[in-house]
Amino acid sequence: MTRSTTAPQTPGTVDAPVRPLLPLLAVATTLVFWASAFVAIRHLGGHIGPGALSLGRLAVGSLCLGAVLLSRGWTRPRRGDWLPLALIGVLWFGLYNVALNEGERRVDAGTAAMLIQVAPVLIAVLAVLFLRERSSVFLWIGLVVAFAGVAVISLSTSPGGDRDVLGVVLCLVSAAAYSISVILQKPLLAHMSALQVTWIACTVGVVVCLPFAGELWQDASSASAADLGWIVYLGAFPTAIAFTTYAYALTHMDASSLGVTTYLVPPITVLMAWVLLSEVPPVLTYAGGALCLVGVALARHRPRRAATPTQSAEPAAPSATAGRRKATG
Repeated sequence: MTRSTTAPQTPGTVDAPVRPLLPLLAVATTLVFWASAFVAIRHLGGHIGPGALSLGRLAVGSLCLGAVLLSRGWTRPRRGDWLPLALIGVLWFGLYNVALNEGERRVDAGTAAMLIQVAPVLIAVLAVLFLRERSSVFLWIGLVVAFAGVAVISLSTSPGGDRDVLGVVLCLVSAAAYSISVILQKPLLAHMSALQVTWIACTVGVVVCLPFAGELWQDASSASAADLGWIVYLGAFPTAIAFTTYAYALTHMDASSLGVTTYLVPPITVLMAWVLLSEVPPVLTYAGGALCLVGVALARHRPRRAATPTQSAEPAAPSATAGRRKATG
C-alpha cells in the first residue's frame, strides 16, 4: 500500500493569508457598534429606565445569539468553565449595563466616557498579573497618550458638566466589571467559541436583569416605535454582534492590546453624533481624537527583536556530492 504524499489539510490552512486581517475587522466592527450604542443610549435615556433598557437589550441579544448558535453547534463547557461564565454574565452583561445606564443619567457624557476608559488600564494591569502577558514601555506610553486624548474630548464636549458622586462611582464600577470580565473570558476562548461564550454570558445577564421586567413592560408600553427599534438595535448589533466579534478578536490578541483599542470609541462616537445627530464637535475634540489614534498606535507597537546568531544561522542542507564522498570514503 502506498502512502499519500499529500499532508492532511488542517483547519484554517486555506485562508491563512486572510486570518491576520479577520481579528482587525472584528475589532473595527466592535468599535463602530459600541460607539453607536452611546448614541442610542443617549436617545433612550429619557424614555426607558436603566434596568429596563439593560433587560430589553440583553433579551434581544440572547435571542439573536441563540438562533445563530442553534445552527453552529454546541460545545459542552467544562465543569470549571461555569463559574467564570456566570461571573462574566453577572459583571459584564448585568452590572456593567445597569450601572453605566444609571451613571450616564447622573454625569455628563464626556465624564462618563472618560471614567469608562479607565478600563483599558485595569485590563493591562490584570493581564500582566493573571494572564502572564508581557508589557512594554510602548504599551504604557500609549495608554497614557490615549487616555489624555479621551480627557481632551471629554472636557471639550462637556465643559463644566454635572459630576454627581454616585454617577462617578457607578461609571467606575462599570469599568471594573468590564476589566475583570475580559480577564475571565480570555482562558475560556481557548476551547470554546466566541459565539457560545457570548451567548451564555448574555443569557446570564438576562436572568440577572429579570427584576426589571415590570419596568420594561411599563416603559415599552408607552414607548414609540422608534424607541422600541433602538432597543432592538442595541440588542442585535452592539450586544449580539459586537460582543461576539470582541471575543473573537480576544482569541487572537493579548487582552491588554485589545483593551487599548477601545480608546477609539470616544472619537468614533463624536463622529457619529456629528453625522447622525448634527452635533458639531468643538475644535479641541479633533486634537483629542488625534491623541487617541496616536496612543493606540503606540500601545500596539511591537519592536522587532534582533535575531540571535543561533536563530539566524540555519544549518545548510548537505549537498549531494558531499553525501557521495561520505558514502565512498
